[in-house]
Parts: sequence; structure tokens; C-alpha cells
Amino acid sequence: MRARVERFGEAALLLLVASGPTHGYELLERLPSLLGGERVDVGNVYRTLRGLEEEGLVVSEWRADLPGPAKRTYTLTDDGSALLAAWADSLAGLSESLGRFVQDGKKGGDRVS
Repeated sequence: MRARVERFGEAALLLLVASGPTHGYELLERLPSLLGGERVDVGNVYRTLRGLEEEGLVVSEWRADLPGPAKRTYTLTDDGSALLAAWADSLAGLSESLGRFVQDGKKGGDRVS
């Protein structure tokens, strides 16, 4: 399984949900820090969460035991954990490649092999 960079928002959501059951508003507050401070589109986040649930990567339930009105709370599934691990592996490899690129770029590209 190879993660696609254009779907990085999904990986970021999986990572946030992996820290424990959380609701959409919490995700909206925490997501920008993982996406480089970018403003997130509320509708896209909830569409993505629905898609992750349809794919069996997260499950949700309505909880009324939290402060305020009832909230839909998301939890990572085993398949979601596996995909998150695949993302971590792919991004680790990409990080290594980007590190070499930056080093070579600073040296004028004369060491590129």
C-alpha cells in the first residue's frame, strides 16, 4: 500500500483520531498544526471523515456524555491503524529523499546520483 501525498489530509485526520476518541470540532482545532497552519475547510473535513468511515478506517458514535450538545466521536479501526502505519513508512522514506534533495540542492546539485 502506497500513500498518496494529495491525500495527506486523510493521514493527518487518522493521526489525530489515533490519539483517542475525538469529535469533529477537536479535529478542526488541531488539524491546522499538522497541515502547516493552513486553514481547513469544515465541509471537506466532515466529508473526509465520512469517507474514512465508509472505508472502515474510522468508526463514529454519537455521545451525549460530553459537555455541551451530543457530539459524533470518531475512533480509529484496526484497518485505520494499518493505513496510518503505511503513511508513516511512506513519509519516512519521503523525508529521507527530501533531506538528500535539500543537501544536494545546497551544494549546487553536483553530487546528484
